[in-house]
This record gives sequence, structure tokens and C-alpha cells, in this order.
Amino acid sequence: MDDPVSRCLRPGTLNLGESPPLSLYVHLPWCLAKCPYCDFNSHVWNPGRGAATGPASVVAAPEALYLSALVADLESALPSVWGRPVVSVFIGGGTPSLFSPESIDRLLSAIRARLPLEAGCEVTLEANPGTFERERFRAFRAAGVTRLSVGVQSFDDAMLRRLGRVHDGAQARAAVEEAAAAFDTFNLDLMYALPGQGMAQLQADLDTALALDPPHLSIYHLTIEPNTRYALEPPRGLPDDDLASDMLDLICERTAAAGLERYEVSAFARRGHRCVHNQNYWQFGDYLGIGAGAHGKLSYPHRVMRQVRWREPQRYMDEALAGHAMSQDEEVPRERLAFEYMLNALRLHEGFALADFTARTGLPPSVIDGVLQLAQARGLVERDLARVWPSARGFDFLSDLQAMFLPPK
Repeated sequence: MDDPVSRCLRPGTLNLGESPPLSLYVHLPWCLAKCPYCDFNSHVWNPGRGAATGPASVVAAPEALYLSALVADLESALPSVWGRPVVSVFIGGGTPSLFSPESIDRLLSAIRARLPLEAGCEVTLEANPGTFERERFRAFRAAGVTRLSVGVQSFDDAMLRRLGRVHDGAQARAAVEEAAAAFDTFNLDLMYALPGQGMAQLQADLDTALALDPPHLSIYHLTIEPNTRYALEPPRGLPDDDLASDMLDLICERTAAAGLERYEVSAFARRGHRCVHNQNYWQFGDYLGIGAGAHGKLSYPHRVMRQVRWREPQRYMDEALAGHAMSQDEEVPRERLAFEYMLNALRLHEGFALADFTARTGLPPSVIDGVLQLAQARGLVERDLARVWPSARGFDFLSDLQAMFLPPK
């Protein structure tokens, strides 16, 4: 039987150009608490299994074993990305800042020993203000993290309690201030359209966030996702669509006045501070995902593959250490490639080059031309001979625009 890489290299119907940029995503799945809106693969660490209750050591017990599983996972995946330089590393979760700086140092050392990281490779670590310790953030920087992403969500204590966050507004401000002191670039995460939130509360959150002068700001509309506590018990006082739209208008107005460019639907940045890792997703680049429940996308000369790791942490560790970290490894059907590309590329204010569409999907521009003409007639996109980008209306109705590229049933 062929090994997985040999199967991926067999002839197929696509002819892709040179490999796109490659990123690495590493998933650390534990949190202090499961937020009621969260549908990510995150798991509350159970102190009864031997961990201390303080944030610095809350995942002390599984760290060593989990890191060994990550290294085994990466080792097994090396043949699929052999020789390809890595443009970014993103350590997400969960709450990766629960892991000790020593563990993050060990992880990054293992990655550097096995993958060729480009000079200046962006290395992002997600951090929660509830795990904030001043020397801890600086130790992450010393370990090789170049960019911190601080999950604030709100500075309002009442809003934070409704969201089930483990930090308060004062801790959030202190964490962002330390991120600014310890890192050359960082991201501040906010949410809006929160339960009971009005324009005044949003204005106050924006005042606080912008006063901290973040070089990058991600602002997400709270959505009720399936398989979350909010889906079972919807919170009261969610803003209606009109109020949420007014909130987004205020966000765009305030961020622009502060010198932050909206380069993606939910991302605002100063010049030189865009997130390299997320941009690679949105430009349909490749990414290897390791860790419990991690997703990946890898391109070969004649096909694009999607991968998923085992989701439950203990199962993942057992399988990865046995050399079987992947639970799914499937080819993206040819008829879905255009939709998958547009699902990402149309999130970008600058849109995409038609030449990149062909290089990343192996499909000619003619397969999307009819839909593009219809989208342009509806005022959802603008285009020239080389590029396509969403209009202001297309940004407002992005889901409708993306759905136009779904393959017929």
C-alpha cells in the first residue's frame, strides 16, 4: 500500500503552480474555563487530575506528554512538507499562555530543529489576561514568540462576567500594557454585539482599546454557534441586526480615525502590522496543523488535501505517540475548490488576483467568471482585468457573496 504522501502525488485532474506559502498551526487545547459562546476545541483542565489551581501551573501535569505528542505529530508530517520554508507559526487554543514559557521554548526549539523557518518568521501566541503575569509574557518573548494575541473581548466587568471570562477589566488593561512593553507587535481581541451591550458600552470599550494604542485589533461579532452553552441557553439582550450594524459602523469609523486600516472583515492594523499567519489563510496558502483537533490544508501538484487531527486530547496524545495523529485526510473535490478559495479570499479588503486563484486552485478563471459577473451586477464585487475585490456592500453581505460560489447541488 502507498504511503499517504505517495497517494497525494498521484496524477489527478488539477495542475497547480508552485506550492503556496506554508504556515504551521499548533493547537494547545486547555483553558481555565469553557466560555459559553466558544465552539473551538477547548477543554477545561481538571485540577483533580493533579494540577495546581494557580494559572501558572494549571496544565503542569499534561504539558510534557502533550509536547512529546506534538513533536511526534510533526515528525510524522515532515514528509508531506519536506524542504518547504515556513512563513509563520501560530500557537492557538484553548489558552496557550497556560503552558509554561519553558514548554513554549521546548516546542519552538523542536519546530526550528525540524522545519526551515524563514528569516523574520512571525511566531504568534494566544494569551488570556486571566493567565497574565508580567515576567511570563517577557519569558514567552525570550522563548522565540514574536507576536502576542491578547484575548480581551471586553474591558467591561459586567460584560466579561456574562461572557464567562476568567479575567476582569483591570487585568485586561494590565495584560495589554505588558504585551505592548514586551513585544514589537501584538494583537488585541474584542467582541461586540454582546448580551445587554448598547452603543455607550461599545464606545467605552473602543475608548479603552484605542487608548492602549494596539498595532493590530481584531473585532468579532458575537455569534451563537451550535454545540455551545449559548446555543442551549441563549443569552438575553442580544442587539438586533440594526443595532449590530450601527456598532460595526462605529468600529470602522473609530479605528480609521485611529490610523488602523480595515484590511480584512474583522481585522484592523497599522502599516506593517498585519497578521502574516491569518493573511496566509485568507490568501488560500497552505498550513500544517498539529495538536488536538487541529485542521490543515496542503497542496500537491494535482490536488488539495484537508487534514484533521484527533479531537479529544487524550486520544490525540495516544494516537500521535503511536504515529497516527490524523483522524481525517481528504481531497477537496474539484467542484468545491472555487467556493473554498472565495470563502477566504473575499474576506480581504484587497480581494485577490485572478492569477493567484488559478495558481492556488488549479482552475481557470473562466470557472468563476459567470458568478463574478452576477456578483458585480448586484454591487457585491468590483474588478479590473487582474483583480477582484469585495465592494463595501459585499463586505456588509459577505456570507451572501461567498455562498454564490457554492457548487450546485
